[in-house]
Amino acid sequence: MTKKRKRMFSPISVSRLLGELFRGKPLEKRLHEGKIWQIWDAVVGTQIALQARPVNFREGILTVVVSSAPWMQQLNFMKKGIVEKINVTLGEELVKEIFLKAGRPEPPELEPLPRKRILRPLTELEKESIERETAAIDDPELREALAHLLKTHLANSTDNS
Repeated sequence: MTKKRKRMFSPISVSRLLGELFRGKPLEKRLHEGKIWQIWDAVVGTQIALQARPVNFREGILTVVVSSAPWMQQLNFMKKGIVEKINVTLGEELVKEIFLKAGRPEPPELEPLPRKRILRPLTELEKESIERETAAIDDPELREALAHLLKTHLANSTDNS
């Protein structure tokens, strides 16, 4: 009778792992400050995000590159509100002031659209190969997981070799 192994816990996110790793160290503060870049688009909206991007943060001052003089003037009126929204979103008063400077902002990163994969059918030779490769594994759950992984890998490959 084979002994059933315990289920593994779900992996933790890299951001959570880094947060735990740097807790209580100077890098913890820098890691938290980096969230400004993550929330920028949501805080200011798409239209402004296309024209203005944060480029630096030091001692409470967020430097933002703005695409043109008219946008700089508009954002100058909005600075106080943007600071408040950033701090509310972060849950602490991190940004004290925004410094605007002229430049060419990098466009925001867009989420790639999920592609629908078309898996090719496996050949009989590939199916037999997977069966041979996994046959020596005693644990049925592990054997099934590895077989699934191999099938998916082969079905995603473009060549039949």
